[in-house]
Amino acid sequence: CTHYLFIVVVAVNSTLLTINAGDYIFYTDWAWTSFVIFSISQSLMLVVGACYYLTFTGVPGTATYYALIMTVYTWVAKGAWFALGYPYDFIVTPVWLPSAMLLDLAYWATKKNKHSLILFGGVMCGMSLPLFNMVNLITVADPLETAFKYPRPTLPPYMTPIEPAVGKFYNSPVALGAGAGAVLSVTMAALGCKLNT
Repeated sequence: CTHYLFIVVVAVNSTLLTINAGDYIFYTDWAWTSFVIFSISQSLMLVVGACYYLTFTGVPGTATYYALIMTVYTWVAKGAWFALGYPYDFIVTPVWLPSAMLLDLAYWATKKNKHSLILFGGVMCGMSLPLFNMVNLITVADPLETAFKYPRPTLPPYMTPIEPAVGKFYNSPVALGAGAGAVLSVTMAALGCKLNT
């Protein structure tokens, strides 16, 4: 029971992070800062749940299955937000699946070596998710354009979104997210594996 409860909790939290990452007003106000933060947080949520699930079953492929659970949860939640007035063209593509496949690959290729999964899988997952997240952003409507097209009626005039100074603090959000994600994901991969012992 605890095993399945953990999977549900992590997947739901991953979904909530994704919904926030898709909040076009948030993206408008914070631009690449939010991209980096949410790329890191999503890679960490993916790697801890996927490694737990993967080492629990011992079957390569379950990390990808876990990512599929996250994706379906997010699609359902996004549909609910669409009912609340959000534009559905800001849809979530399954960005976790390729990163989870890399976890499965690391586990399978090293003959189910848990330490290789933590080191190689964690690094690959943390480095790849920001890249796939950027591809996700390229395929959806421009957050700035969406923010002006669908202004929130509750926002007072002085909080009208302004175009952020992109690149003012971070020259490469993908590189920053990948670098930080690669380091932190190893720690979270170790935690996911440790939860089974």
